Amino acid sequence: MNFVVVIPARMASTRCPGKPLRMLAGKPMVQWVYEASVKAQLPKRVLVATPDTEIVAATKAFGGEAILTSSGHTTGTDRIAEVATKIDADAYVNVQGDEPLIDPVSIDACLGPIAKESAEMASVYDWASDEDLENPNVVKVVTDPSGRALYFSRSKIPFVRSQSGLRTKKHVGLYAYTGAALRSFAGWEPTPLERTEVLEQLRFLENGVEIRMSYAPGTALSVDTPEQADEAARLLAARGADS
Repeated sequence: MNFVVVIPARMASTRCPGKPLRMLAGKPMVQWVYEASVKAQLPKRVLVATPDTEIVAATKAFGGEAILTSSGHTTGTDRIAEVATKIDADAYVNVQGDEPLIDPVSIDACLGPIAKESAEMASVYDWASDEDLENPNVVKVVTDPSGRALYFSRSKIPFVRSQSGLRTKKHVGLYAYTGAALRSFAGWEPTPLERTEVLEQLRFLENGVEIRMSYAPGTALSVDTPEQADEAARLLAARGADS
């Protein structure tokens, strides 16, 4: 099957402006994400989707592929939906451009339900730590026994009224979608739960799209702030020293 990784990236970050081109251990952040994505086994192609010509130039400078997209998109999924109108594939994987520590194994795990079960959309989870439970920036997910997502929330879910041994799952921000799912998403208005939680995956659930969840190792750190960028640079430098 023809799978494409798309890395949405833009310079206009509120908390960390210019984030994709911020230098981490000698490389721009987007290059770390790109190089990790290339190591995944299932995708045949990796590209950066951006509204910014400087990101296109930087990507081409390190030998990567980039495509210029509209500046009017409000979500990364909308940006990937535009890519799907220009590049044909069986499925597209959304790898966030602020995940320089992404594990390629997670990308393959995300694609698993589409490759093996012809799912329309898929994503991955890791186990939440105690610190994650009350952190609204860590999205939690509950699933049914077969692995279908029932709900995503910034709140702690499920509420533990009695002990059952159930572990809380945290969402790892990777998505894989068929072209049909992306085209549908682009045609829907933002939904009430999506607007309330500010989680675009809820638009799929509210419109009846099944999201198949698989376990995959979460990343050590996502970058939302300059302080997190500095920490990511330290971790990447240490990783290089250990290799």
